[in-house]
Amino acid sequence: VDSALWRMRTTVRDTPGSLAALCAALAERRVDILSLQTHPLAEGTVDEFLLRAPGELTATELVEVVSAAGGADTWTERADAHDLVDAPTRVLALAARTAQDAAELPLALRQLLGRCTIRSLPAAAGGRPGGEVPPEGSLEDTVLRLRAPEGGVITVERPYLPFTPAEFARARALVELDARLGPRLPRGRDVLTLAEGSDITVRRADTRDVPAAKAMHERCSARTLGMRYHGPVGDADRYLNHLLSPRFGRTLAAQTASGRIVGLGHLLWDGDETEVALLVEDAWQHRGIGGELLGRLVAMAAETDCASVYAVTQASNTGMVAAMRGLGLPLDYQIEEGTLVITARLDSASRAAARLPQGQRIGRD
Repeated sequence: VDSALWRMRTTVRDTPGSLAALCAALAERRVDILSLQTHPLAEGTVDEFLLRAPGELTATELVEVVSAAGGADTWTERADAHDLVDAPTRVLALAARTAQDAAELPLALRQLLGRCTIRSLPAAAGGRPGGEVPPEGSLEDTVLRLRAPEGGVITVERPYLPFTPAEFARARALVELDARLGPRLPRGRDVLTLAEGSDITVRRADTRDVPAAKAMHERCSARTLGMRYHGPVGDADRYLNHLLSPRFGRTLAAQTASGRIVGLGHLLWDGDETEVALLVEDAWQHRGIGGELLGRLVAMAAETDCASVYAVTQASNTGMVAAMRGLGLPLDYQIEEGTLVITARLDSASRAAARLPQGQRIGRD
């Protein structure tokens, strides 16, 4: 018999027998309760279910069954096999990922809290300075605000479903873990031999690499910097602290045997979207470094279940266009006034047919 997995959340009265009545109503429709979490509120209780229901039962019918049994403010969405992992195991796995890599925190929060938008703001950005958020954070219906370890604010928004105090406590615990562990990166790296025989090391980078990145900027031509940053060349250095911060994404650096950085690739969390960006020093261009960095960044994005990645560049930047085409993924192009946005789709079928390099282990060791 065909069946479907559902995640469901509903609010029931905090009185004896309320949950039992709801469970009995589900059983009458041959709905199997695989897991149940309760989130106590000041008035009532939010119950979160993982259900296996007959395939012909629609979301509307499921909500009607729950409403008739006393449930209110019911929310449902289709689930998959990943949701079969129990909540404590899932939270421990997310904590372990966060402990290994500071760049995992936004992704761990997204997986913990479901579909949501996560933004990191500096201490005095967005009209709401970090000082206005209490040390323990704040919970305002569909918005969480937490003090970031570096002094800013991490804002999590989920307009379709209010956060519960239990979810707030779990998110706060992950942020506190990140703060206690301080700056950290996985130690994984790859050594690549370029076509002409030079060896290049590809490794993860963070804000500790800002001086070396600035030195690379000085060796780049104005044209190369202009292609990358789409603005005044003199402002290029100002972007590095943001670009290299693990709070906003992941960075890969390509460096020579002497340790000099000659290329940077960024995977940037942009709300609920993901951007890729590349910069390769002039003397090292057209040797395949950009393509190698891009392939590894896209593989990282695929590991985090991103549906797509996009690159913003100039229409004349043939190197970036070639690198995106070299991925072997379905691409969409949009161009306006010389600015080109290339989006690569990362569905499972596209990834299976793609020509991604085997460098996914970088940053996961």
